[in-house]
Amino acid sequence: MRWPWAADSSSPSGEEPKRRPVSWTDTLNATDWAHYTEPRTVIPSVLLTLTTLALLRVYKAHLRRIPSVDHIKPEKFRTSSLFGKVTSVGDADNFRLFHTPGGRLAGWGWMPGRRVEVKKGSGGMKTIHVRIAGIDAPELAHFGRPEQPYAKEAHAWLTSYILGRRVRAYIHRRDQYDRVVATVFVRRWLLRRDVGLEMLKRGLATVYEAKSGSEFGAFERKYRDAEERAKRNKVGMWAEPGLLARLMGEKPRERESPREYKRRMVELEEGKGKGKGKKVGDSR
Repeated sequence: MRWPWAADSSSPSGEEPKRRPVSWTDTLNATDWAHYTEPRTVIPSVLLTLTTLALLRVYKAHLRRIPSVDHIKPEKFRTSSLFGKVTSVGDADNFRLFHTPGGRLAGWGWMPGRRVEVKKGSGGMKTIHVRIAGIDAPELAHFGRPEQPYAKEAHAWLTSYILGRRVRAYIHRRDQYDRVVATVFVRRWLLRRDVGLEMLKRGLATVYEAKSGSEFGAFERKYRDAEERAKRNKVGMWAEPGLLARLMGEKPRERESPREYKRRMVELEEGKGKGKGKKVGDSR
């Protein structure tokens, strides 16, 4: 195909030159492709591409927000940590974390659209449910079960200690309740504190005991030592009534670990279920 307006150089001299049709290949070959292979063009293009890929990699690895446990890749467990703000506290050994990758440097807390709401409710669907690793706190009243002694004290302490604060959670695994089991650290007075360890020191939790699924990171010995010191010092759930309280007739609280309490509740519920089944059989 020829372009109808192209000039024809074969016209006789003295006459107005005729337009010669030009093929599309002539126009293509007229492009100076050497310009695109010059170092001053190639090098900036390569650098821009590599920089873009590097920034995308950094964003995916460190700056992309994880809204829930379902978005945590399996390979991240035991190798990564999550930094975020505590939006609510459930029982005395679990809470909701709003992931804020990059912290204040990434604009969280001061840039428009990057503010975190803190409330005493469930924490919403865009938070990660975290279970503090290595400890077991007294149980609050749930599902018709009575409250365990020192449950309110442990819950109040944990709430005052971490609610609304930024924490770093070193994640171990996902448990059967879709929670992230993690060793949690918070900064208090410029010092980094292990939240689970602090609860054990105050007698507000016991070392987590289970046949399987226990997670301590590298702190099991430290946790067990802290529990033993709390027992010796009779603090928190290990406290005993003073002399005056005993003279007034106050009796020591029955000591029952959260693990023992849960086992007892299950046995009671199973016993009630069997009793109901027996009554139904007799009525027939």
